Amino acid sequence: MKFLGIFVVAATLAGCAGTQGVRTESCKATTEQEITSLFDGWNQSLQTGDPRKVAARYAERSILLPTVSNKPRLTQAEKVDYFAHFLENRPSGAIDLRTVELGCNTAVDAGLYTFTFAKTGAKVSGRYTYTYRWNGSAWLITSHHSSAMPEKS
Repeated sequence: MKFLGIFVVAATLAGCAGTQGVRTESCKATTEQEITSLFDGWNQSLQTGDPRKVAARYAERSILLPTVSNKPRLTQAEKVDYFAHFLENRPSGAIDLRTVELGCNTAVDAGLYTFTFAKTGAKVSGRYTYTYRWNGSAWLITSHHSSAMPEKS
């Protein structure tokens, strides 16, 4: 009887250990090209001038750490507010250097970019990191960090 009790406890613990950390989701097959095209889509949404279209590219639970604001943007409304001001100068971004890392339903695109502002003619170079998550139907931005280059070249 004592042996049966030990066996039941051991089997229960083994069963619990076997289910912890197990992923039940399947991984979306993706390519570096698919992930790099996400910036192109984001940049095209800037060209619409509609801050809601830009904010729609971000997951509901996401963070935007923008270059020209000290305030982290967590909600869709905060992102819309940020982009409403950012879009006033009609920005267009271009990637200067990048590295892409692919994971299971996640991806990271990080590097350097330059924005040209059509309204003022100004150019601003910065560093960026976008993290993405596949939600089952689309890649959405889960975090976006952008910062100005610290040194003038």
